[in-house]
Amino acid sequence: MVRPPVEQDRRSFLGQLAFGVVAFSGPVALAEALIQTPASTEGPFYPDRLPLDTDNDLLILNDSLSPAVGEITHLTGRVLSAAGEPIRNATVEIWQTDANGVYIHSQSAGRDQYDTNFQGFGRFLTGTKGDYYFRTIKPVQYGFRTPHIHVAVYMENRRVLTTQFYNRAEPSNKKDMLVRRIRDPQALATVMVDFKPIPESIIGEFAANCDIVLGMTPREPDHE
Repeated sequence: MVRPPVEQDRRSFLGQLAFGVVAFSGPVALAEALIQTPASTEGPFYPDRLPLDTDNDLLILNDSLSPAVGEITHLTGRVLSAAGEPIRNATVEIWQTDANGVYIHSQSAGRDQYDTNFQGFGRFLTGTKGDYYFRTIKPVQYGFRTPHIHVAVYMENRRVLTTQFYNRAEPSNKKDMLVRRIRDPQALATVMVDFKPIPESIIGEFAANCDIVLGMTPREPDHE
């Protein structure tokens, strides 16, 4: 499908920006030091009805001109095998609350306060380097939960990992029941994310980088 010129320009800009954010976020850990990303619960609010737009830009719905409210965050990383090999054609999904702490799920508390400009859910298919990129908002606390972003990874239409990313700087992490379930400090560190202010951003954007390490080895391509 051919996108309208405005949409094409926006997608091109986001793609270019993603590469800059990855560079800003710092180097990827050495392969021999990789630790598998720990699994976590899906939670009750995986969308029961997906938004019409499910791309990797959660701030703009379709061709709307009104962006979602929140602190803009460029979330990047790579999907890797335990040996540090990039995994391509993996589908990465994220979902999270809006800036008011409300999910797009129909049973989420405070639905009448939901930011209708926030997509709330997005997907990205990794390329040859295993890279993924989302433009979203910095997660906020809701209820008794510390701020977090839900993440799922699929291979060949099968979900192979469900986890959550956390803001490393949040004091409430220490009391969060799901954070505390991850007893291995090294495993816990893999889902703790630094939300770094982007120095050149005039609107206060953040860069967040987190690799996803799966306990699997990419399959060799079939040869005819």
